[in-house]
Amino acid sequence: MEKIIYALWRGEGTDKAAFAERLHGELAPRLVALGALGAQLNVADEHAANAAPTVQALPVSMDAFVSVWVDSANAALRKPVDDAVAAACERYAAWLVTESRPMRNTRFLPALGERTAGFAQVALFRRPPRIERDAWLDVWLGSHTQIAIDTQDTFLYVQNVVTRALTADAPQYDAIVEEGFPPEVTGNIRAFYDAVGDEEKFRRNVVAMRDSCARFIDMDKIDVVQTSQYVLMPPRGGVG
Repeated sequence: MEKIIYALWRGEGTDKAAFAERLHGELAPRLVALGALGAQLNVADEHAANAAPTVQALPVSMDAFVSVWVDSANAALRKPVDDAVAAACERYAAWLVTESRPMRNTRFLPALGERTAGFAQVALFRRPPRIERDAWLDVWLGSHTQIAIDTQDTFLYVQNVVTRALTADAPQYDAIVEEGFPPEVTGNIRAFYDAVGDEEKFRRNVVAMRDSCARFIDMDKIDVVQTSQYVLMPPRGGVG
C-alpha cells in the first residue's frame, strides 16, 4: 500500500465556500467510488481560519490536501485519482510519501466524512542543504519527535517523508507533517503550546520547539496551512 498526498489550489476566481462544497460533494464520493484503500480530505475552510499562525513560502498558499492510500502509485494506475482531483480544482500537485504515526488520534475519533474536532495543521518543508539526508532524518524522526509531542497539545502527529514528486510542477518538499490540535487551542497560542496559565512553561515550550526546528528546517522554506480534517475512508490499521 502506498500513500499519495495531493495539494489543491482553488483558483483566484473560485469562492472558498464553493470550493469546499465541491470537494465534499463531488471529489469525496468519487474517491470512495474509485476504490481507494483510504482517503482523507483537509480543507483550509472557515472552521480552521485563524486557528493558529500560518507561514507561507509559496507565492500562493494551498487551499486543500487530499491523502489517498492505493495499491500502487504508478502513473497509469493512479490516473483515475489524478483525474478526479484535477476536476475539482484549478491546479494540483502530488507527492508519494512514506507515513509514520508517532501519535494516533485516540482523543477525538473521527466519524467518516465528518469534520474531526479541533483543527489540523499541515506543514510542508525542505531538507536544508547544510545537513545530509541521513542526519536530517535522524533529527526530525528521532529526537525532534518527542520534543514536538511534549511541547504542544496535539492529539495526532503524522510524519510523511516525501519519496518523490508525482507531478512535474510540484513544489520541492522533503517532508509533510500533519498535526491535530483540540478545539480549545483554536486562536489560543498558549493552549497551542500546552501552557495555559503557566507563562514559564509557555516560554520554555516555545524556545524548545523553536530551537529543535532550527536544527532541521529553514523557516523561509516552510509552508504551514491550518485545515479542517475529514476522514473519508480510514486507511488499513485505524482511523487516527
